[in-house]
Amino acid sequence: MDADAISRFQFTGQDIPWQLGKWAEAQPDVPLLKWVPREGEGASWTYAEFRTATRRIAAGLAARGIAKGDKVIIHCDNSPEMVLAWYACATVGAVAVTTNTRSVAAEMTYFIDQTDAVAAITQPQFAAMVAQAGPALKWIVVTDDNSGAAATAEEAAHGFDSFDTLYGDEADCPERPAEPMAPVGIMFTSGTTSRPKAVVHTHANALWAAKVGPTNVKMHPGGVYLIFLPYFHVNSQSWAMWTTVLGAGGTIVLQPKFSASKFWSVIAEHDVTHISLLPIVYMTTQGQEIPPNKLEVGVFGAIAPPIEQMLGGISVVPAFGMTETVTHASTAAPYQHIPPGSLGKPTPGYEFLVVDQDTGEILDDGRVGELWIRGTRGVQLFLEYYGNPDANEKSFSPEGFFKTGDRVRVGEGGAIHYVERDKDMLKVGGENVASVEVEGICRQVAGVRDVAVVGRSHPTLDVVPVAFVVKGADAPADAELEQQVIALCQENLSNFKVPRAVYFVDDFPRATLDKIAKNQLRDMADALPEPF
Repeated sequence: MDADAISRFQFTGQDIPWQLGKWAEAQPDVPLLKWVPREGEGASWTYAEFRTATRRIAAGLAARGIAKGDKVIIHCDNSPEMVLAWYACATVGAVAVTTNTRSVAAEMTYFIDQTDAVAAITQPQFAAMVAQAGPALKWIVVTDDNSGAAATAEEAAHGFDSFDTLYGDEADCPERPAEPMAPVGIMFTSGTTSRPKAVVHTHANALWAAKVGPTNVKMHPGGVYLIFLPYFHVNSQSWAMWTTVLGAGGTIVLQPKFSASKFWSVIAEHDVTHISLLPIVYMTTQGQEIPPNKLEVGVFGAIAPPIEQMLGGISVVPAFGMTETVTHASTAAPYQHIPPGSLGKPTPGYEFLVVDQDTGEILDDGRVGELWIRGTRGVQLFLEYYGNPDANEKSFSPEGFFKTGDRVRVGEGGAIHYVERDKDMLKVGGENVASVEVEGICRQVAGVRDVAVVGRSHPTLDVVPVAFVVKGADAPADAELEQQVIALCQENLSNFKVPRAVYFVDDFPRATLDKIAKNQLRDMADALPEPF
């Protein structure tokens, strides 16, 4: 029998609305979502209220012509409407396409066109940009405020229907049989190619995360996960919400974004037990008085530094995962005797290999190679890159292993130790940036003969992009050319992708086969005066 078919069979008769309905029946009065805005009153939804709200919005979506398989852009900062709309799409059978709110119009046009999106849900602050980027969209609805902050008069004059018009009669919510392998969400993630790829998740992907996530991060009934990272990322959608709500019947506390000043007060007030960690979290909260609280676990999506005492002695759990792996593909889960400084061992259900990219040799002796991960597509791994057959073919080995592009080694007891990111991938404050994408924009500037983008070390963002440029014969003065390069990047790229500085060189340092030695450029960038 086919192993993948057997894996998919385990979710027969189940999908996200089914799972949510079971929890709503079992514990209708337990809080599912608590909203903590920047200012003003918050709000909350019990499991029963959340399910009713999503079914009412699903009825409204259906009334506007949204059917199974349709793609709906959700371009919002963290907000209740964003979460409710996502689960309403799942209820209809549509696919919610969550997009990075730091995107510019050119990027949004690509997101809409690449996914064949038919409609959009957004906020006043983004309405004009979304409309400009998607003139063929059938409709756009806009929330009343910007994640709790009032819209300006100019923003409020967008001319589109209010989000509240999506609420219909629950009795009109379309009913459909559970299809676990049907697509439910698309997230865009930057790889080492020139354009972001559309990662498709299925209902079974979400149910898989709900199955293994609680064990990975010690989530439990009554647990409370604080979400302040963007909801258009897999960390918030899957690591936090699918684990907590669909998996354990816990509670989500949602903030618009991370707030150092409110960090501990929110944790204490809402009995938060779990958080996701980035360097900016513990670096900006050092020295703050820690009130009595119930915080238990901090999930660190990489090698966890020794920061337990900085956070009041909580358990810090290192984990490795990508948008493509759906949830934590490896963790230092309890009782595994994981050596410090590692990413842990594979989560049950995933298979790992460390492979020499040139020879295909499996490396189990501490030598560095590329991490390959295998699971069933649409269950443990994403279903596909939507509309990108070339990327689908290149990303998988003939044996079905997903090639992550991350370089690792095997350590004591089989634990995986992270070595470095793919040379063309930067991690800017938690955001993936493909240097080749930025280089492609820079090369459009007259006077740029060649360019190499690398990450320069940053105290809170890990790295920021900087560009090394070799000038052409008719190039203007350095300062003018730098301004032109940065201006074009600002016009076409999200702000975290824009180079913080442009450095001019006669030529690049070279490695074997005349490849640019980006490791040397990184060292050069770190030795130059800070551009920030």
